[in-house]
Amino acid sequence: MRNRVTLADVAKAAGVNTSTVSRSLNSETEGQVSAETVKRVRKIAQELGYTPNTMARGLRTRKSMTIGVIVPDLTNPIFPPIVRGVDSVLQSRGYSAMVVNTDNNAAVEDALFDSLMERQVDGLIIATGHTERSMIAKYHNQGVKAVMVNREASGVPYPSVIGDDASGIASALEHLVKLGHKKILHLSGPATLSTSRVRSTAFTDTAKRLGLTTKIVKATTLSVEAGQMAMNKFLDAHPKEITAVVAGNDLLALGVYHAIRQHGLRTPQDISVIGFNNMPFSEDFQPPMTTVSAPHFEMGAEAARLLLSQIQGNEPGPRKITLPVTLVVRESTGPVLKK
Repeated sequence: MRNRVTLADVAKAAGVNTSTVSRSLNSETEGQVSAETVKRVRKIAQELGYTPNTMARGLRTRKSMTIGVIVPDLTNPIFPPIVRGVDSVLQSRGYSAMVVNTDNNAAVEDALFDSLMERQVDGLIIATGHTERSMIAKYHNQGVKAVMVNREASGVPYPSVIGDDASGIASALEHLVKLGHKKILHLSGPATLSTSRVRSTAFTDTAKRLGLTTKIVKATTLSVEAGQMAMNKFLDAHPKEITAVVAGNDLLALGVYHAIRQHGLRTPQDISVIGFNNMPFSEDFQPPMTTVSAPHFEMGAEAARLLLSQIQGNEPGPRKITLPVTLVVRESTGPVLKK
């Protein structure tokens, strides 16, 4: 079996000492070495097949070099890009991500928090944002380092990285108004989620500013099935009351598509539909979906940077980073037809 290449091997080949090699291979300390030396050392390390001994480094620094990433539903297409963004930053800094999925289950989420703490992760990136969760407050009180991503934790001063949801909803409504729509439904996600609350509030505020006649219906979960069920129920009771729907996310919007077809209606001729998140393949739906695009990869990357800054001792305190979103107009929205 081939012996593992060590720092000493790289140092010998590069003609420098091991501390110089260590600094050159660490993005946090490479600034202490000349750019030319960093380039040469990294080239030699790659040629020799050197890989960092994360366990040994952890023993020296008293860190596990592992970050826990908690997501509520890995089947939701927005979370893989967030995790990829997190991982893109962690890998370059010698950290690994341990991703756990809660399935939106409070008991599972609580158990996973405990499990990650037992594994001595150096910090958490949390994508759950239920208002009734007490574990987030518990770990904040215990000094656990964490950053919220995509959602906020009500009452807990953890830093957060979110998209500008309010701006996205406003853009969606303004687009519909330009098309002549005045009777618009908002199909919201559960009120226990910070994203649902922000989007519903923005919908109400913008509708009032624009003088629209609106209704809000809440789905039980952020899923296609819940969206279809809620929309079917609304159309059964109010078949001709609206001309457009702004959904709380793309999965709900896809459920709206199904319900509209079940009622013998067409999108956008009878009811225009706007989603939120611009999830993969939304442009391949029939018709292609108009939706608000949020920078999920960048959100994950920024959350990782914030957390690593905390771990290095640069406490940011209560802080919220809001990244811009954009409305992507496709064929699911159209002008109101005169009848």
